[in-house]
Order: sequence, then structure tokens, then C-alpha cells
Amino acid sequence: MRHQKKKYRIGTTPAHRRSLLCNLATEIIDHGKIKTTHTKCKALKPYVERLVTLAKEDTVANRRLAYSRLNNNRSAVTKLFNDIAPKFKERAGGYTRVLKLPEGRVGDNAPMSYISFVD
Repeated sequence: MRHQKKKYRIGTTPAHRRSLLCNLATEIIDHGKIKTTHTKCKALKPYVERLVTLAKEDTVANRRLAYSRLNNNRSAVTKLFNDIAPKFKERAGGYTRVLKLPEGRVGDNAPMSYISFVD
């Protein structure tokens, strides 16, 4: 049965979906805010929030888990644990926000959004 297996449809294979979410999570950690389609933002939000929750407790095991989930990107893991997670130490959740843009993408008019960390 498929109970509680809902995922946002990105239109890719599962391996490409994992790779896409990993790369988008790395970009949001590096830049703080990215612009992509609304569906990808909504799919990325729980992925990034789990990473921030993991990074709030700085242990070797948590660093290794984050390292594997961020595609072995050492600089992103370092920035996540040293810069981003300490800002959310007292916050229980809701580390990211999704802001819809009024205009669509210039080729196919896909709905676009920004996803960023809450300040």
C-alpha cells in the first residue's frame, strides 16, 4: 500500500530526483536563497529542514550523514554546521520559507518561487 508515500511530482526518475534535491540543497546552503519552480521548492523544503535539524547537534555521525546527503560536498557541510545551524539552535522548526513569484518562467510559464532560510 502507498500510505504516506506522497512526493511532489518533479517528472524524473527516483535517482534523478535524489540527485536534484541534493544539488538544490547544496545551492541553498551556499547561497542562502535560490529561485526555481514552485514544485521543486516544495519538494526541497523538507529535505533542507531535515538537514538543518541534523546539523543542530554537531557530532561526527551527524556530519557523516550530512556529508552523504549533500553528495560529499565538504564546503556545504562545513557551512551548514558552522554558520547555518547555530542560528536556528533555539528554533523548533520552520527554517525555510517559500515565496511565490507573480510571473512564470519565460519559456513555458511554469510557476516560479524563491526558497530561502528564515532570518
